[in-house]
Amino acid sequence: MGRAKLPRKSTNIDMTAMCDVAFLLLSFFILATKQKPPEAVTVTAPSSVSHEAAPEKSILITLTKEGKVFLMIGDDTKKKEIIEDINTIRQLGLSKEEMAKLGKMNFIGMPLAKLKPLVNLSEPLPPTQMEGIPIQDSTNNELVDWLRSVTNVYAGGNQRDLEKILLIKGDNDAFYPEFKNIKYAFKKNSLFKFRIVTNSESAPSGSELYKKNLEGKKE
Repeated sequence: MGRAKLPRKSTNIDMTAMCDVAFLLLSFFILATKQKPPEAVTVTAPSSVSHEAAPEKSILITLTKEGKVFLMIGDDTKKKEIIEDINTIRQLGLSKEEMAKLGKMNFIGMPLAKLKPLVNLSEPLPPTQMEGIPIQDSTNNELVDWLRSVTNVYAGGNQRDLEKILLIKGDNDAFYPEFKNIKYAFKKNSLFKFRIVTNSESAPSGSELYKKNLEGKKE
């Protein structure tokens, strides 16, 4: 006697709950992800085999191939206090509202005397039209003043912690005299250590760093 055939029924799966979870996760990652801060200008940094990531909380000095210097003070640093300090010691005459506007700017790339007109412009000035922070020589190096305010604000803390957040990113085609003037500004404020931002590349095969990285992967 043949087996009775059971009627086939279509399978109906309710995906509502799965879709809700997927959209909740997507919303969480969109809101929680921290975007990379915009750079003042695009520079082609030299390459190195260093694999250490730059800290998110940083004070970045960018040097273009034309020799222009831009300063980006991260929002997670003592940005407000640094602006207030340089406004006081250099008597810039910035009001609280103007200092707040300066604090909202992603980067600073103008002489100190032109900061007040800069923050009062009706439209933001593009970096290509900015003069850069003057670093011509020891008599006209305003980066010295900015770093002095940084050291004033961070005085009393651990010097090594400050050195970890000081970054320099220079274009590969920039001339050494400009970089030397940046180093002068650091030295003038008793800052003898800083980090240089480079483009990461693989360590040469067979080198000590290559072997060290290989051992780390095995572990």
